[in-house]
Amino acid sequence: MSLAPLSALRVSKHQIPAWKAIPNTSVQSKPLLIYHEAFQNPSASKIESHLQSVGVVEPQWRYTMYSQSHFHSTAHEVLSVASGSAKCCFGHEDNPDRVEPVLSKGDVVIVPAGVSHRLLEDYGGFQMVGSYPVGKNWDMCYGKAGEEEKVRNISKLAWFEKDPIYGSEGPCLDF
Repeated sequence: MSLAPLSALRVSKHQIPAWKAIPNTSVQSKPLLIYHEAFQNPSASKIESHLQSVGVVEPQWRYTMYSQSHFHSTAHEVLSVASGSAKCCFGHEDNPDRVEPVLSKGDVVIVPAGVSHRLLEDYGGFQMVGSYPVGKNWDMCYGKAGEEEKVRNISKLAWFEKDPIYGSEGPCLDF
């Protein structure tokens, strides 16, 4: 497996405003980033090995994306698509400012803490490797009453010191 050269990498950047009790990118102003076809000919095990070699995030699961909108308040998330393709929603499905990309094998999504996400439609065999910053645990939030303190704590989270995919260079370091 190889990486797309940084000079050829196509990156989508999205600022998604808060919607109701879902903070999205409003707390830290770090954008949702999609690295299109970052991994060339990936598999889940090759992705995990690469992420461990960079050492910024720890792969913690292989799965699709939950079909219920949720966000994390304790960690930023790196989603690397190992197989298949799917339409996903970032920002909440009722939010007029949501982003609904089709993600495919090789794509990587850097999801800042607070950004709601869910699966809309699996086009076949969609599986990701979910990873979080080394030493961080992740939680599940749904934009419900009682989560306000968790949302406030997002402001205290450190951003990545190195790009989780490209290391000392990379798009997430621009923020």
